[in-house]
Amino acid sequence: NEPEKKKADLKGRHILMAEDIKVNAEIVKHILGVKGMIVDHAENGQICLDLFREKPEWHYDAILMDMRMPEMDGLQATEAIRGLKRDDAGRIPIIALTANAFNEDVMHSLQSGLNAHLSKPVEPEMLYKTLSAFLSR
Repeated sequence: NEPEKKKADLKGRHILMAEDIKVNAEIVKHILGVKGMIVDHAENGQICLDLFREKPEWHYDAILMDMRMPEMDGLQATEAIRGLKRDDAGRIPIIALTANAFNEDVMHSLQSGLNAHLSKPVEPEMLYKTLSAFLSR
């Protein structure tokens, strides 16, 4: 049946999450852990870029990207990842998680190389649905 299929799609997936606020990171880690996903947490965009670069191609299945972070924000990190000379850099799903839910923010995010835009606080079912849609491609 369909819900079981989606659950299987997410189990064991490696997710890279960039989030500077510790409590937000813990909440999202818990939400993803419920479905059996493995999460690496980066405290800002620069650390996210470094973690992505250090791992072999296709290690991560998706990236969850906060937009407002110190040192390097989500848009800068996304552009840097998209610019890397490796096969997965241009194709890995990068999903914005942000309190900025205004239409112009969403459009700017999508134009900057992000694949989707989810508002905080994160709704678990919407996050699962969005990840399933991108990871089933």
